[in-house]
Amino acid sequence: MINKITPTLADALAGLFDGATLLVGGFGGSGVPEALLNGVIAHGARDLTVVNNNAGNGDTGLAALLHTGRVRKLICSYPRQADSWVFQDLYRAGKIELEIVPQGNLAERMRAAGAGIGGFFTPTGYGTDLAKHADGSPKETRIIDGKGYVFETPIRGDFALVKALRADRWGNLVYRKAARNFGPVMATAARVTVAEVDEVVDLGEMDPETIVTPGIHVTHVVPLHRQQEGAA
Repeated sequence: MINKITPTLADALAGLFDGATLLVGGFGGSGVPEALLNGVIAHGARDLTVVNNNAGNGDTGLAALLHTGRVRKLICSYPRQADSWVFQDLYRAGKIELEIVPQGNLAERMRAAGAGIGGFFTPTGYGTDLAKHADGSPKETRIIDGKGYVFETPIRGDFALVKALRADRWGNLVYRKAARNFGPVMATAARVTVAEVDEVVDLGEMDPETIVTPGIHVTHVVPLHRQQEGAA
C-alpha cells in the first residue's frame, strides 16, 4: 500500500546530507515551506546550495536557515528586497556565494531538469554579464533567426521543499493560489521531494482535474498539524 504520509520533519529529512542542493519553494512570503526549513536547521546539514526565487524575508524561513551560516551558495532571481537583511549582511561579509538567474530562466532550468532536457537556448541575458558562468567564462551563444540566444543548463536538486494546501496518501498535491509558484517544477527536478501540507484528505476526495503535482513526483508528505501538535 502506497502511503507517503511521514509523521515527522526529522523522518522526512533523514536523508539530507552536507553539500546537498535544496530547491525551496516560495515567492516572497507566499508558499514558503517554513516548517521544512526549520527541519533543515534542526537537522544540521552544512555546505548547502539553496535555489529559491529570492533571498529570504525577515528572520524566518529561508532567512533563518541563511542565518545559521550553513548555506554555501544561493541561486536566485531577487536577492535584494526590503527585508533581505540576513542575506545582504552575509554577502557583504563574503560568507555566501550568489548566482543570479532571471526568473523565467530559473523556472525553465528546473523544468528542463524535470523533463530530462539537456539545456535550452534563451534570449534572456544575451549580451550581458548573465551570459557568463560564475568563473567569468562565456556561456555558449548562438544567433537564431537573427536573434542572440544563450545556452542555459538544467538545475537539479537533491531535495525539493515545497508547501501545498492538501495532499492524499499517494502524494498528489493541490496548492493554494499564488502559493503554487515554483512548487510544481521543483517537485519534478529533485531526487527527493518533501511537501508540507495543511490538510491530508482521503484518496479520491480531490478531483483529479485539480491535482497540480502528481504523487509520482513526491517522496514525503508532512502534515503541518502534526508538527504543531508535537511542538505543543
